[in-house]
Amino acid sequence: MTQLIRARMGETTDEMRAVAADERLDAELVRSEVAAGRMVIPANTVHLKQGLRPIGIGIAARTKINANLGKSSLSSDIVCEVEKMLLAVRYGADTVMDLSTGADIDDVRRRIIAAASVPVGTVPIYQVAEQLDDIAEMEPKHFLDVVEQQAAQGVDYMTIHAGILRDHLPLTENRVTGIVSRGGALTAKWMTVRGQENPFYTHFDALCEIMRAYDVTWSLGDGLRPGCLADASDEAQFAELRALGQLGRRARQLGCQVMIEGPGHIPLHQIERNVRLQQEWCDGAPFYVLGPVVTDIAPGYDHITSAIGATMAAWYGAAMLCYVTPKEHLGLPDRDDVRQGVIAYKIAAHAADVARGRPGAADRDLALSRARFAFDWDEQFRLSLDPETARTMHAQSRAQPADGTRYCTMCGPKFCSMKTTEELRALGRRYPNAR
Repeated sequence: MTQLIRARMGETTDEMRAVAADERLDAELVRSEVAAGRMVIPANTVHLKQGLRPIGIGIAARTKINANLGKSSLSSDIVCEVEKMLLAVRYGADTVMDLSTGADIDDVRRRIIAAASVPVGTVPIYQVAEQLDDIAEMEPKHFLDVVEQQAAQGVDYMTIHAGILRDHLPLTENRVTGIVSRGGALTAKWMTVRGQENPFYTHFDALCEIMRAYDVTWSLGDGLRPGCLADASDEAQFAELRALGQLGRRARQLGCQVMIEGPGHIPLHQIERNVRLQQEWCDGAPFYVLGPVVTDIAPGYDHITSAIGATMAAWYGAAMLCYVTPKEHLGLPDRDDVRQGVIAYKIAAHAADVARGRPGAADRDLALSRARFAFDWDEQFRLSLDPETARTMHAQSRAQPADGTRYCTMCGPKFCSMKTTEELRALGRRYPNAR
């Protein structure tokens, strides 16, 4: 009895009511959006018992952001990844994905799920690849067993690259960066070596049985997402997107919640088309996009190049944004990279929500603006996305005046426009007939 099945039966679950309260929406609207497949509530029944706070991901809700975490065989450890998860949630991540590789990944995942109040996602093929000498050795049962194991641990949504098909592979041959998705590349290698169709596609119904049993949400992965602007919006990407739309319909028929993953690296002028096509071909299923990165020339600053694209994608209808950190393309993010990535994406999501008129989205902006005009620095810091940084910068910029004069930190007392505005208003009260 997944959230989707219960919604279609007319039931408003506790999770739907919690989402409605959080989003300032009517509970019946949330139920109807879940029933239509336009909203998902990633909430594994196991994780719910451990204290998961349900969230809604869909066009009717606020734009959500995800933070990718996970150790590699080269760096990090369990303690560090749990700390990064807690830091990401502290700064506003709505979900986290554990993309760990290397040793002890079962324990990493268990610890993250136990400590996370937000939904946790994974990419199961990473664990399968770690268990084998070569991904070509994988049998469908290997994958099904790992999916069942992760579902039983409490994973709330899983990225599975079921839409990349053998017929799509020749379409990538002239790409500049080929197949950049790790899961997509592993799946493509399996199909090429084995000479068989994608096993996640051929065993899709069996996977749905597992997902339905725990109410794990499908995150249908875009294994052929473009890895540079030159490869954006090509035939390979869109061929897979059509297949994802078909699989999404099949998953919903079998009672599973579904969201669709999207690109990648996309120039600014192509973002609207990408979102519109996804909404059309995937029947309005929530669109979960990585970035998109809108220029390839800024390694070390891709939290900025991608946040630009993320704001546009959310404005046009993307439901969740996967953050990109400054270290994207360069290395595994550390704690500060996680903080910067989350803050950049909270800005992107919030800007889109204000523009889309989401209930209450602009309230915080108004409150901070009033505090700014009143020179109430503590309230400004409290309302900031990153209070510590705002407070530190303010302390570095301004010496507290001995006479208690209020003025802004950029202009000083003589040229502070807000202080002058206060004086103008006072003069207006003294000279009401002045013109």
